[in-house]
Amino acid sequence: MSAATHISPDIIRSRFSAAMSAMYRDEVPAYGTLLELVGEVNAETLAADPAERARLAANGDLARISEERHGAIRVGAAGELHTIRRLFAVMGMFPVGYYDLSEAGVPVHSTAFRPVGDAALKINPFRVFTSLLRLDLIAQEELRDAAAAILAERRIFTPACLELIAKAEAEGGLDDAGATRFVAEALETFRWQPRANVTLDMYRRLHDAHRLVADVVSFRGPHINHLTPRTLDIDAVQARMPSRGIAPKAVVEGPPTRRCPLLLRQTSFKALQEPVAFRSGDGWTDGSHTARFGEIEQRGVALTPKGRALYDRLLAATRDKARPAADGSNAQDYMAALSATFAAFPDDWESIRTEGLAYFTYSLTGKGVAAGGIGGDIAASIADGLVRFDPIVYEDFLPVSAAGIFQSNLGDGAAQDFVASPNQRRFEADLGAQVLNEFDHYAAIEAASLAACRRAPDGTAA
Repeated sequence: MSAATHISPDIIRSRFSAAMSAMYRDEVPAYGTLLELVGEVNAETLAADPAERARLAANGDLARISEERHGAIRVGAAGELHTIRRLFAVMGMFPVGYYDLSEAGVPVHSTAFRPVGDAALKINPFRVFTSLLRLDLIAQEELRDAAAAILAERRIFTPACLELIAKAEAEGGLDDAGATRFVAEALETFRWQPRANVTLDMYRRLHDAHRLVADVVSFRGPHINHLTPRTLDIDAVQARMPSRGIAPKAVVEGPPTRRCPLLLRQTSFKALQEPVAFRSGDGWTDGSHTARFGEIEQRGVALTPKGRALYDRLLAATRDKARPAADGSNAQDYMAALSATFAAFPDDWESIRTEGLAYFTYSLTGKGVAAGGIGGDIAASIADGLVRFDPIVYEDFLPVSAAGIFQSNLGDGAAQDFVASPNQRRFEADLGAQVLNEFDHYAAIEAASLAACRRAPDGTAA
């Protein structure tokens, strides 16, 4: 097949993201309510800040915000993770970053499948945070063996989906008809299954080990456990959720409210208790399961290693003073401590840039274009009005924040003690590829924008 007949992976990703959103909205009606609320808040925020609206439009970021989503899934075995990587590759999504959540009492390690490169991100930045269950962290050997046997018997991909993945790999892509079939078949992997793979007794044993273990092992596939729209004002969404009949979690995860947003902030409503039928001899017995929830995010600037180190120190210092209680009883004290501690992080873009704390894109102003580009001194060029700089959106996740979302939505008693045991080498072996370093990608986007400024409009060196 000629490559000219292939559909762009970016288009396949956009189709899949839209299909996933429609499916989840049908499965979890409260997600639709969140989408409506986020849409209202974003429209109001942009109307109240024409300068920010103009900046987003100039950078090509305005159109993507209303369609932006991230999802999260949990797989149970190395083979499942390996094939998930191949599935996402058809959509131009690649594993970025390694996250060890065992340090937060969650027996998984994870990566984020997402597009890389500025052009692909602007088309559709859909991301799926993908966790692999760590059965090695479960203390009971008998239960570990039983869970492994259950997982070995399930097949989370349809035969047609596997055929289309192989076809895309062999031919370098899919045509329009193949892409349409692929989206439909891939969606089945993530669909909610109201019938469990296990008996109620086995479910309870898995649940006692950890609720997340029960969620992964007990079902036919890795149902999407949340989809997350992006808001421009998460505090406004948090405040309005109760008026829409949705009870938000006690505190917003991540950094405090700031003029210059950092990394990622998240909030959500607690996981739904849903009816599930469990195996019972030749029949079924009624029960319930709690896993799926609604989440909202606000994305800030991507931090450099220096900025991330400062962020981590300040977050640790905050939690030494106050750690948010699951019931929200100390929410005000925690948020006050968070804001006070983060006063040490500069809160204007120029200081953040000059101190090397975050990544930025650089572009010529009209004056810079007229001058034919710039020389080597970027600071002088900015001061002279030849160049503007804009924060690069953080496209990834926070391990502590993600773990906080997991725990707070699984229930007050969900947290259990696991020895922190990062094992990126093992994860990458199961994945069948190395995870990409997110800092390298942000640095490359920044460097490319600087190089473009140093070239004249005709492409010759300035």
